[in-house]
Amino acid sequence: MSKGYAEGPAAEEAERRREELERGGPERARVQRAAVYGSTDDQPERHCLGWRDEVDPDELFASGKAWGITVVRATL
Repeated sequence: MSKGYAEGPAAEEAERRREELERGGPERARVQRAAVYGSTDDQPERHCLGWRDEVDPDELFASGKAWGITVVRATL
């Protein structure tokens, strides 16, 4: 006699989920963003100035508000 509920797609999905949890859960999708680093008068040590899509490094440098600017990829 079959178990009914313990067969078919629902049971396969439950088994897949159990195995996934045993391995430590699903692997999160990694997102990369470009971060702008540099120095300012208020904070002379190198620090994050913002995300590249929110901060224009050329404008910061040209205005004199920041120097030593680099753009690095950050994985989130």
